[in-house]
Amino acid sequence: MKISRHETGPRMSQIVIHGDMIYLAGQVGRGPDMTSQTQDMLASVDRHLATAGSSKSRILQAQIWVADMALFGEMNAVWDAWVDPENTPARACVESKLATPEFLVEVMITAVKS
Repeated sequence: MKISRHETGPRMSQIVIHGDMIYLAGQVGRGPDMTSQTQDMLASVDRHLATAGSSKSRILQAQIWVADMALFGEMNAVWDAWVDPENTPARACVESKLATPEFLVEVMITAVKS
């Protein structure tokens, strides 16, 4: 089965497609607070899934890391407004130190093609 990679750099690819499976690299957002970073992060997910021929309704699994669980509610408010309520994925969310202190949230997505 063919593997295709998109937005590939020397360290990683943002999108890897194997058959009908889509794997996104960890996505982070920009902005001064959890709300804006989560919105920006999920916009990146939407863009990458569209590039791969899919959408948020086809997400199977989401793994989310937050830098501080005190911000969990803010992230969830944005997530709940964004996620397809008819097709919610399996999800885990844990507190973790992220790549740089400016990042408050990161998500890694597994989805299938539409």
